[in-house]
Amino acid sequence: MGSTPTELPCEDVADNRSGVGGGISDVYGEDSATLDQLVTPWVTSVASGYSLMRDPRYNKGLAFTDKERDAHYLTGLLPPVVLSQDVQERKVMHNLRQYTVPLQRYVALMDLQERNERLFYKLLIDNVEELLPVVYTPTVGEACQKYGSIYRKPQGLYISLKEKGKILEVLKNWPQRGIQVIVVTDGERILGLGDLGCQGMGIPVGKLSLYTALGGIRPSACLPITIDVGTNNEKLLNDEFYIGLKQRRATGQEYAEFLHEFMCAVKQNYGEKVLVQFEDFANHNAFDLLSKYSDSHLVFNDDIQGTASVVLAGLIAAQKVLGKKLADHTFLFLGAGEAGTGIAELIALKISKETGAPIAETRKKIWLVDSKGLIVSSRKESLQHFKQPWAHEHEPVKDLIGAVNAIKPTVLIGTSGVGQTFTKEVVEAMATNNEKPLILALSNPTSQAECTAEQAYTWTKGRAIFGSGSPFDPVEYNGKTYLPGQANNCYIFPGLGLGLIMSGAIRVRDDMLLAASEALAAQVTEEHFANGLIYPPFSNIREISANIAACVAAKTYDLGLASNLPRAKDLVKFAESSMYSPVYRNYR
Repeated sequence: MGSTPTELPCEDVADNRSGVGGGISDVYGEDSATLDQLVTPWVTSVASGYSLMRDPRYNKGLAFTDKERDAHYLTGLLPPVVLSQDVQERKVMHNLRQYTVPLQRYVALMDLQERNERLFYKLLIDNVEELLPVVYTPTVGEACQKYGSIYRKPQGLYISLKEKGKILEVLKNWPQRGIQVIVVTDGERILGLGDLGCQGMGIPVGKLSLYTALGGIRPSACLPITIDVGTNNEKLLNDEFYIGLKQRRATGQEYAEFLHEFMCAVKQNYGEKVLVQFEDFANHNAFDLLSKYSDSHLVFNDDIQGTASVVLAGLIAAQKVLGKKLADHTFLFLGAGEAGTGIAELIALKISKETGAPIAETRKKIWLVDSKGLIVSSRKESLQHFKQPWAHEHEPVKDLIGAVNAIKPTVLIGTSGVGQTFTKEVVEAMATNNEKPLILALSNPTSQAECTAEQAYTWTKGRAIFGSGSPFDPVEYNGKTYLPGQANNCYIFPGLGLGLIMSGAIRVRDDMLLAASEALAAQVTEEHFANGLIYPPFSNIREISANIAACVAAKTYDLGLASNLPRAKDLVKFAESSMYSPVYRNYR
């Protein structure tokens, strides 16, 4: 008679053959391990079943066909209906429009990006004018302020002072290898909101989603990075939900060495042709970083160069309305930081190329006002180095209205980051001195704009040509509808980035920025001018980006800075064919 197998107690069966609370055998011991034991985070190597649905790159939600569901073990894991991507898009847009709070829309969109990448980008491309203010300014500003509270899943790479000496190892932790664009911030000057420390990650994430949606750069080629060197924001330092280092900002040599290690590691890991976009660094660091690395890396500062390029494009376009050349204008800036001096320098360079005059001479057409008043030669010794070229001969003037009355500018540009500084008195003075005053209130977000569109049109009796950094609704005045232009960097950096990548550029030069400005200005039609626009509508932004990319690439080849040879015969078609498409793929 055979022996009878000994029956194990129920608890032993549970411990050895199932996970805690039931289920299949605990093969790797994750469930039965005690809290202090190490477990291996096993994942499958083939995307199927739950792993396929949880991978945002491949997930199609209810758009998986019956055949795909059978082939990839999805049958039963989804409701039986099969929806097209277009129906999914309509459903998501319907749901988004139910939210009355913009931050709720932002969170919902970020959730979609983490769940279904292609649907997210199709949504953004097809509804760009409606969703751009959600994924970027002004809503992204509020998102950064509350990033610690709304943080759910990590997006991008966080490199803190704790990783000093091993930044290259941290970069290698990022799963994608073919990185073409990095947007990096240290969070010290987020929009017009100041030091938000590690919570500034919303900016690189938002910018790179626009590189993909507007410029067609593949999502897998984009890497958002936040450099966490601490924060001087007392509110964040005392916030229990703050996600960054709770210490004062590193400065001086410690900061410089950390950033140098980062830049070297990026080049070592991703090569010569990876584009590094500096974003929302404080003035003193932004200029130093751009100057230090522009000859050794492919670097670009959107606050300095991107803003300059998009504003110059608006000024070039506006000449068709005003009937003047750039050299015939007098420019006055409120704000002498990254954006203000960057725009001023590119305007001076453009005038120099048009007239043949030395740039030192063309700078004299441009005046800047900072917190201490008009920048004049008697202040030169006390000025930061990037302000000194703009210190012209003039008696001191303490405020903006005094500068407007003394200089009598034809163009007034605000980059101060301080809202409501273009007062009624200032705008009316501009209208008194000019038949069609050109007023650009560029500070972001909307709350920090120097004046609103309605104020500009009302105070000038409808004569102003107006542009802003953040969007404003159309304005009704005296029976006429005015469409405010938006001098949004999104016009420039996606196309610029695509042009640099498709040409294999190894350096960024000012001539490329001028080429981008001229390409954007060329997209403005007579119909746009008739509506008061100096920028084309965002609805055909991919076409605009393709044209900008082609012009930037052409200039890169002309300068001998391109490495992708031979040069394509039709650069516009090449740009269009290079763009990422978010349409679902079929799976075998």
